[in-house]
Amino acid sequence: NIIISGAGGFIGQALAAALLTDPSSSIITLTLTDIIEPPSPVLTPSTHTTTTKIRCIKADLTDKKTCDALFTSDLTTVYLLHGLMSGAAEANLDLGLRVNVDSTRTILDILRKVKPGGIQVIFPSSLAVFGPSSDPTTTTTTHNNNNQIITESTIPRPSSSYGAEKLICEILLSDFSRRGLLDGRIVRLPTIIVRPGLPSGAASSFCSGIIREPLSGQRTELPVSKDLELWVCSTRTIVANLIHAMRFPQEMFKDGSVSRVINLPGITVTVGEMLRALKEVGGESALALVEEKRDVDVERIVGSWPARFDTSKARDFGFLSDGDLKETIRNY
Repeated sequence: NIIISGAGGFIGQALAAALLTDPSSSIITLTLTDIIEPPSPVLTPSTHTTTTKIRCIKADLTDKKTCDALFTSDLTTVYLLHGLMSGAAEANLDLGLRVNVDSTRTILDILRKVKPGGIQVIFPSSLAVFGPSSDPTTTTTTHNNNNQIITESTIPRPSSSYGAEKLICEILLSDFSRRGLLDGRIVRLPTIIVRPGLPSGAASSFCSGIIREPLSGQRTELPVSKDLELWVCSTRTIVANLIHAMRFPQEMFKDGSVSRVINLPGITVTVGEMLRALKEVGGESALALVEEKRDVDVERIVGSWPARFDTSKARDFGFLSDGDLKETIRNY
């Protein structure tokens, strides 16, 4: 029995569809919840091979009574995908704390009490937990935003409220897992490209926008330097790795001696390389639709995120590496 919070978002919908179409799936009930009732994934009869019961529920997860009703002892796996994105969390501190921290604390407290040690919690965190001042003694120097190669041992020092809120939840879930109250799996996601739909409240929204809009014949703005390096990953790989996070055995954490945090694989690209890939796939006419218009606030937030990671731990745990940038754009 699985529940996905924030299931109305594109990752939640893609994850739900992937779980339902996986021939090895043994899901009895899949519950999708969001602040607006999320749709059930559109599946063709040929791909929907399971007998899973699907529930789509509108829910405000900042309300404890709502959480008590949703997060019950019959659950086996919880995906915590809900949240207020980076730009929006920076603009509204109180709302960011309420959605990103308080609701997560409420849910974790409920889960650890209704079924101590018996529920798997997969928490997608973010590279935003890092900032330009991360501890250099645990990294290797190279040429990127922060002159660092990031590992799971690098000390996080977020430079945005969103990053701080993610880090708070990482620490809380890690401690509950150390105590044997929950089986937490914390996966730090790269910036995802290409997100479908409308621009989001994320500071990194432009990363998808400079690909998505031109390929649809629409103009878009580039708020950062073309030299800015980014750590990115395709939607397809992110979804596959979120499913894998549920499947590897708990014994991989070696009774608490191994951190619950895993930096997921991605690739390092510059914004300029993304634009060149756009030109190769969509032509000169697509590239001409991107207008440079610097935004110092966006550049400050995104520019503070590291762009190079050592993902050897993720590979040891069996997570997938991402493919070529042009392939990602073509697949989109």
